[in-house]
Amino acid sequence: MQKEYVTASDALQKLKEGNSTYLNSKTSLGDISPQKRMSASENGQSPYAVIVTCSDSRVIPESIFCAGIGDLFVVRVAGNVIDNHQLGSIEYATEHLGCKLIVVLGHTQCGAVGAATHKNNGYISFITDEIKRAIGEEFDPIKATILNVNHSVEKIKKSLNLNDDLKIIGALYHTDSGIVDFY
Repeated sequence: MQKEYVTASDALQKLKEGNSTYLNSKTSLGDISPQKRMSASENGQSPYAVIVTCSDSRVIPESIFCAGIGDLFVVRVAGNVIDNHQLGSIEYATEHLGCKLIVVLGHTQCGAVGAATHKNNGYISFITDEIKRAIGEEFDPIKATILNVNHSVEKIKKSLNLNDDLKIIGALYHTDSGIVDFY
C-alpha cells in the first residue's frame, strides 16, 4: 500500500490550527488513545512534520500543536542547535517517513541562548559556541533567539539534499502566552 504524505502547506496549516486550539486548552488534545497507540504500533509512524526544538521542559511540541501519537517527529537538543545527529534524524524523517515540513522552533527565555553570551566550559560549550556563532554580538534575547533559529534553518538547508516539495521554516514559541510565530 502506497503511503500518502501530507504536503508542507497542509502540515503548516495543521500546526497553526493546533496552536490556536492549544491557546485555550487546559489539557492536551492530541490523540493518545489506546487505539491510536495500537495503530501506530502495528502500522508504523506517519508524522506530518519534523519539529527541531530545545530540550527546555516548558516547550512541549505535541501539546503546543495539539498533536498526538505519531503526528510529529520531534528532535530535541538544548538551544535547538544542529549537528550531524540532528541532521541524521531530520534526514530519516524526510526520506523514510515522508515528512514534508521541517520547523525549527525556538522559544522565549531560552537558557541556552542566554548562556551563549558568557564563557562556558565542559560539554555545554559545544552548544553555546554554536549559538554564539549564530547570534554574534546580539544581546537582545528575542533577536538572539531568532538569529539562532535562522542559523539552524540555514544549516539544515546547506547540509541536506532538500527537494522542492520540502519546506523548512523557523518559528518562535512564546513561553508566556503559548503563541507560536512562524516566519
